[in-house]
This record gives sequence, C-alpha cells and structure tokens, in this order.
Amino acid sequence: MTNDDTLFKALADGSRRRLLDRLYADNGLTLGELCSRMKMSRQAVAQHLALLEAANLVTTVWRGREKLHYLNPVPIHELYDRWIKKFERGYLEVLSHLKQKLEGDRHE
Repeated sequence: MTNDDTLFKALADGSRRRLLDRLYADNGLTLGELCSRMKMSRQAVAQHLALLEAANLVTTVWRGREKLHYLNPVPIHELYDRWIKKFERGYLEVLSHLKQKLEGDRHE
C-alpha cells in the first residue's frame, strides 16, 4: 500500500478522526487518557492508534513507562498540497468574480 493509500485509509474512519481531534486539542496523551473519552475498548483504541502511527499521523514518545501520543500534522499538510490546493485557486477565483458581479449588479 502506498503512503497516500495508508493516509486515506487512516483518515477514512470517524473514530480515528476523533482520536486526531483529541490529540489536536490536547497533545501528548497516554492510551488511557485517549480511551477515557472514546466509546470503545482499550484494544480498539490501540488498534486505531497503530493505523494512525503507520500513516505517520501520530508519533509516540516514551516518558518513563508511559507512551505519549502526539499529532503529526505534516502528512495532512502534504495531502492538502497534493490533492486540495491545486483545485482551490480556480474555485476561489470563480467565487471572487461572482461576488464582484453580484455586488456590481446591486450598485447599478
């Protein structure tokens, strides 16, 4: 599976996106802390985290016996650059022209 495939697979699941949201809000959480707000078993959260780590969306650091999980936003930024950014400019230009046209019609 390519890196993009792994990334898209990781982002396709709502539970994994919720885990990423949790790490965005409060980075550096243990598995137990992540489990405390999820409606799933510890084992299920650990499996989701493993897939997020494989996609490089989550990195871990050991602090003593605790394994802390951190959000890695770089793959999301790369996804944006490759798949979204190139389409965005054209749509923004069209919206800008439409706005100018509509505002121009209102002032006549």
